[in-house]
Amino acid sequence: MLKTTTPTLPGYEITEVLDIARGSTVRTRHVGRDLGAVFRSVVGGEITAYTRLLADAREDAIDRMVADAENLGADALVNVRFMTSAVIQGASEILAYGTAVKIKKIL
Repeated sequence: MLKTTTPTLPGYEITEVLDIARGSTVRTRHVGRDLGAVFRSVVGGEITAYTRLLADAREDAIDRMVADAENLGADALVNVRFMTSAVIQGASEILAYGTAVKIKKIL
C-alpha cells in the first residue's frame, strides 16, 4: 500500500476519500533499560534501547494503520502523521493515522 505524508501522490489521482485509518500501540519501559538510560543521561549519548523500542512501536502502529486502511478498501494513505502521548507513568502510546483513499494511475 502506498503511504505518504503529503496530501497527494504524484502520478495518481485520488478518486475517493474513505475515512481516517489509524493504528496504535502502547509500550512500557523496561527496568533494565531504565538503568542504562540513567547512566546515559549522566554521560550523554544515544539511548539505543529506547531508540529500538520506539522504532518498533512506530512500525507496529504503521502496520495496524495499513490493516485498518485495507479493511476500509483503500489503495493508499495520504497525510500520514504520528502522535505520541503518555498513558500512565512509564507507558506511551504511538498513534499513526492518515486518510484512506482510492486512487487511479494517471496515464
